[in-house]
Amino acid sequence: MSAPPRVLALIALPDATLDALRRDYTVDYHPDGSLPGNDGAHTVRAVVTNGSTGLDEARMAALPALEIVCAFGAGYENVDVAAAARRAIVVAHAPGTNAATVADHAFGLMLALARGYAPLTQAVRHGQWQASRDARPTLAGAALGIIGMGRIGRLIAARAQGFQMSIGYHGRSPHADAPGRYYASLVELAATSDFLVAACHGGPATRHLIDRAVLRALGPRGYVINVARGSVIDTQALLDALHAGEIAGAGLDVIEDEPHVPPALLAYPEVLVTPHVAGRSPASWLAQRDALLASLAQHFHGERVEQAVSPR
Repeated sequence: MSAPPRVLALIALPDATLDALRRDYTVDYHPDGSLPGNDGAHTVRAVVTNGSTGLDEARMAALPALEIVCAFGAGYENVDVAAAARRAIVVAHAPGTNAATVADHAFGLMLALARGYAPLTQAVRHGQWQASRDARPTLAGAALGIIGMGRIGRLIAARAQGFQMSIGYHGRSPHADAPGRYYASLVELAATSDFLVAACHGGPATRHLIDRAVLRALGPRGYVINVARGSVIDTQALLDALHAGEIAGAGLDVIEDEPHVPPALLAYPEVLVTPHVAGRSPASWLAQRDALLASLAQHFHGERVEQAVSPR
């Protein structure tokens, strides 16, 4: 009887996912992203990673038996898909598995920023009940700009419609079935938005897409929210805009150099930072686990991998 395929996990995984993998595979668990020694590396047939950790060509080369790379989640921007294709390595991901959770988180950040949940709680803790009861903006009837009208963007838009928000969006091209108005210019979208939410792909094409010009266009009553990738926002531009009072605040689930957060960013009470958890919920983890197991099973049984993003 042949040995179970060896799977290398380069990211932290929920216990239930690890337990499920270990039932059918030999698992090397390296949540720090390191590769095993030569003996182990030479027999690895599958890698589990994510969009942030990825897998570059050099590390693929160190895994001569590699057949499939699975991203635990929808993102795979730091997986070298072209290098994988040259070696006929399958790259799979799990699109849509955490989209609803990310959309909820984005909306939570918008509400928390507009209504001032964090600074108001701090004010009450310091005995400033009466002094902190100024009127604050709300989402009802406000203008929402969405960067990226994919699965997550559409779910954010659906939630916004429940608040009677007007919707605009920016992306590579308009979608005939998308809600709201398409803006080819991100600066123009920002200028018409009270809330600007990044829900786009990461990678070189969107690096620093939100720059100082976009933030200035958003204006002193506008909030920027990022549930995409940290690289989408130019951190220095954001700090400069906050210092100059050019925007009202920011809600960030991702940071350019995470987990290292600039202390200056945390000094602003109008900035909320969560530790890259927008896509994490029991439901999303379950869906991501099932997608991962399905992709591995399909591959090792010689079937078409339904969620493959590169040629087999």
